Amino acid sequence: MDIVSLVVPCYNEEKALPFFYKEIYKIAAQMQGFQFEMIFVDDGSKDRTLEICKELKLLDERVHYLSFSRNFGKEAALYAGLKAATGNYIAVMDADLQDPPELLKDMLSILQNEEQIDCVATRRTTRRGEPPIRSFFAKSFYKLINKISKAEIMDGARDFRMMTRQVVDAVLSMGEYNRFSKGIFGWIGFRTKWLDYVNVERVAGETKWSFWKLFLYAIDGIIAFSTMPLVIASLSGILFCITAILMAVYFAVKTVLYGDPVAGFPTLICLILLIGGIQLFCIGILGQYLSKTYLEAKKRPIYIVKETDRMEGQN
Repeated sequence: MDIVSLVVPCYNEEKALPFFYKEIYKIAAQMQGFQFEMIFVDDGSKDRTLEICKELKLLDERVHYLSFSRNFGKEAALYAGLKAATGNYIAVMDADLQDPPELLKDMLSILQNEEQIDCVATRRTTRRGEPPIRSFFAKSFYKLINKISKAEIMDGARDFRMMTRQVVDAVLSMGEYNRFSKGIFGWIGFRTKWLDYVNVERVAGETKWSFWKLFLYAIDGIIAFSTMPLVIASLSGILFCITAILMAVYFAVKTVLYGDPVAGFPTLICLILLIGGIQLFCIGILGQYLSKTYLEAKKRPIYIVKETDRMEGQN
């Protein structure tokens, strides 16, 4: 019998988990002929998320849980869940029910009946309920990263997807510390079919993603899957060097031929500040790449498990 694994990262989701389990229980009952396992990854929650996972485990032996020693982030939780999954088909979804569970049936049907498809992913067709400024920057990010990166990322793409074991093994083979799942899913390739759905509000609780956190996450994604910022920094340096040489020649010739003094103290200050700002910007870009390389070189574990119903440690 084929096993379907559901990987569910959780951070302070005590209010949403009962609703989530109830919906998944209904869907699993409708999908006869498959064995289900639900893997809840508690990402260092400060509420009763872990206690609820334990309660669900007592009610249903298909439930498994991992609890981190601290908050390592959603990317680490996804990696840990995928590593713990034993199924032939593995789905990743959030606990807030913004990922419609009823789509699981369509996903599984596609993977079983369309041999050329390795992954079924989802994307939102609308951003209803989202602030306009946030939607604008999100769309701009997708356009930008698709132009400067080889990892194809669909606009509105969610982490909610179902994959074959081969795809999951490919994702796990990328054991990098600085993870950006949307980029990883795009980079590994495989044939993916997209399912569209209308944006759904979370069933309970509050979102953990502020605009600033999403902005930093986007920067991490660009750095992880593109070296274009380094190219821009290099070209900026070359451009300013050429400009400086041309300006020096211009003022030297002007002074020799016309005897004009080189005036403009305020202009000089503005140029110094401009060039200094460009230099600091370029140094900042280099620093971002260097910091990521530094973290990768330290080879720290991606996560540390404090408690689980299975034998697990760190990775």
